[in-house]
Amino acid sequence: MTRQTGTGKYEQMLVTCKNMKPIPTAVVHPCEESALSGAVEAAKLGIIVPILVGPRDKIAATAKSAGIDLTDYQIVDTPHSNASAAKAVELIRTGQAELLMKGSLHTDELMAAVVSREGGLRTGRRISHVFVMDVPTYHKILIITDGAINISPTLEDKADICQNAIDLAISLGLKRPKVAILAAVETVTSKMPSTIDAAALCKMAERKQITGATLEGPLAFDNAISKEAARTKGIQSDVAGDPDILLAPDLEAGNILAKQLSFLTNADSAGLVLGARVPIILTSRADSVRARIASCAVAMLAAHARRKNP
Repeated sequence: MTRQTGTGKYEQMLVTCKNMKPIPTAVVHPCEESALSGAVEAAKLGIIVPILVGPRDKIAATAKSAGIDLTDYQIVDTPHSNASAAKAVELIRTGQAELLMKGSLHTDELMAAVVSREGGLRTGRRISHVFVMDVPTYHKILIITDGAINISPTLEDKADICQNAIDLAISLGLKRPKVAILAAVETVTSKMPSTIDAAALCKMAERKQITGATLEGPLAFDNAISKEAARTKGIQSDVAGDPDILLAPDLEAGNILAKQLSFLTNADSAGLVLGARVPIILTSRADSVRARIASCAVAMLAAHARRKNP
């Protein structure tokens, strides 16, 4: 039996993408079928213009094995995965590409080139990851952050992680995203530092240190996602029951939450890295074609938003 995922929320994003020009995208080391086919499928839908960066012979052999025609696509030949990552970052820095897409190399190899102090893609903002999820049991796209990069973020890190997610949500068309800052309880206590961070982030938003969104926290997951649960606890909030973004207290919590939703509710999850000079599309071999295309679509919308507001 085929696993059914999602409820059409990603497809709504694709409708928006149809009226936009595809974005030149450096696809880093697409030397496995899933990595190469994902980029090609996104190209066929008019989302990206892929520049395939990697060993030409390996890419050609992968394409032949998968029955993929590469006639229309540029290949930049490199000897190995580290060189592929470095060359792809160079294409971004020289303006030949506006998005970076992970192929079949390890994420650590790609990110090493991205965060390199010489020739990398760092900005003043902390780099973070978002899962952009289509959860069948939830009424809209749900962004979960950070479940992949920042292991134990400080308060200042969380402020950047939060702002990265807010900026992305706005680029997806939301005027004022709602952010639920998660903890195990909804009360502030020194015994749980994450609750103090949550309260501080809300105050930072009041003082315009975080902008563009409505923040609420700390909130336990049930209070964040269910208006009824929040009402039972006496929580009055526009965010409770209707968040666009769930800010996890640490990487483990964010990662477990996203994967629980994927495997227990058949949610699809698109993956993106934010806070660098350009959005970075992170896909996994376990991702469905639909999730890969959604990752590209989210990145495309973010790239167009950057064109309007560099």
